[in-house]
Amino acid sequence: MVEESLRVALEFRRAFARRQAAEVVELPGGFAVLSEEFRYSHEHNQLVLDAPPGGVDVAGLAEDVLGHLEHRRISVFDDASALALAPGLAAAGYRHETEVVMVHRGPVPPGGGAGPVALDELAPALERQWRCWLPWAADESIAQLVGRRTARAAGAERVLTLAARDTDGEFGSWADLYQDAAGTAQIEDLATAEHHQRRGLADAVLATALRLAADRAPGGLRFLVADAEDWPQQWYARRGFGPVGRTHGFVRM
Repeated sequence: MVEESLRVALEFRRAFARRQAAEVVELPGGFAVLSEEFRYSHEHNQLVLDAPPGGVDVAGLAEDVLGHLEHRRISVFDDASALALAPGLAAAGYRHETEVVMVHRGPVPPGGGAGPVALDELAPALERQWRCWLPWAADESIAQLVGRRTARAAGAERVLTLAARDTDGEFGSWADLYQDAAGTAQIEDLATAEHHQRRGLADAVLATALRLAADRAPGGLRFLVADAEDWPQQWYARRGFGPVGRTHGFVRM
């Protein structure tokens, strides 16, 4: 059932967020994760909510828990709750992002020629790409956005960073693969460096991730999260992924 696929994917995301967190704060309708080591990372410093009880001041909770940081991020996994919260959070200065949870329906590709890579090998390519995305960012924040992959290692039983090299030998595309003991797998942070695009490298990484996940758990759920307003969801659809639901993010800087 579609509903069951979404439930499993969201439960995986909750568990992953908790396990990689330096600190977890229980909240009405969910929890918050915190990491002073990676204070610039929204992923590691945010509220993760399902359906907050009526009357709860979600913006106030964010101030209480994240007030020591320069950003506020609130992830809401229940679609109806997020839509109900949206007007009030917009009035409080939050930007609303909608995400599509997509499940792989197959077929599983034979593999794509990418492979696991250590962070110290990939770090120079990651740093270059983050500087393209955030040219105004301070060196410290860039270093944290690269280094936060070390925290992800605790998020699931299997955590791999996969990468594909271009013909010049440089890493051109990469992604993370997370998989739990039950076989549920998430593909996350798929990216291609600016000067390595349109060369099939992202296809290689995605195909490798799907094959590795399926080899370990042929019947396991394989999913990813895509921006509802951007083109990659159509790219994923052509590779066997279909939408099963939406989640939401609210961000204030």
